[in-house]
Amino acid sequence: MNKTIITCAVTGNLTSREAHPDLPITPQEISEAALGAAAAGAAIVHLHVRDPKTGKGSMDFSLYDEMVTRIREKNTDVILNLTTGEGGRFVPSKENPMVAAQNSTLCRPELRVSHVEKLKPEICTLDLNTMWSGQAAVINTPENLKIMAERIYAAGVKPEIEIFNSSDMHLLNHFISEGVIKSPVMVQMVMGVRFGAPANSETMLYLKSQLPENSVWAAFGIGRMEYPMLVQAFVAGGHVRVGMEDNLYIKKGELCKGNAQLVEKAVHILHELGGNIASTKEAREILGL
Repeated sequence: MNKTIITCAVTGNLTSREAHPDLPITPQEISEAALGAAAAGAAIVHLHVRDPKTGKGSMDFSLYDEMVTRIREKNTDVILNLTTGEGGRFVPSKENPMVAAQNSTLCRPELRVSHVEKLKPEICTLDLNTMWSGQAAVINTPENLKIMAERIYAAGVKPEIEIFNSSDMHLLNHFISEGVIKSPVMVQMVMGVRFGAPANSETMLYLKSQLPENSVWAAFGIGRMEYPMLVQAFVAGGHVRVGMEDNLYIKKGELCKGNAQLVEKAVHILHELGGNIASTKEAREILGL
């Protein structure tokens, strides 16, 4: 029987301590949460770093370096998936929309992948979306994505292509036809972000129908749709993702104890559905790492 890969997205850059007092913020907290998720059954941990003082998402290489070092000191097997999503947000100022407001992070594409080039994880994300998200416009131009993809491959890293809506899938197929993205491709479908693909079965199955040939794919839901979309992805033949980046609750009205508990629930559900959880070795074989 096919094995299902579980990814745990440990902290992200939008969730906050105000929403959950135990959200991992420091490199030590994030690394400990990642190790706990791996012990609970996640073959892959998807990782952002945060500014320890403000709690906001960061691009500080020293934070990435400390986090990765801490994980590798205790677990050399779990698959690391570093984000390249930081540096893609533009907030137009009210006085002059052409000028970036204070919370903008938009920067050159080379800077967004520099930590990947230095640390060389097995996987990093490559977001294809250009859309409104929260209080900012996420901007990923095709030209910038080409630069990022070239540098990611040159570092020997496999990009996990993040799909937020159907136009992203069309862009992915275009990139494959041009040789920008190499096949077979690893795809992660993001379901339930406001103004992105809605978290329902019809949308997921449509996106699946547009996947490039021989794709390895996964999908996840935001908030209360985390586990319904986990079930739908499994039933449709995909892999799954959970974690405090996406959802802070273990059930309605009850905050989770941490990432490990979210992974444990995913393992339980998949076993109840007759699934088998992929080990890190099996995940590497599935993904061609």
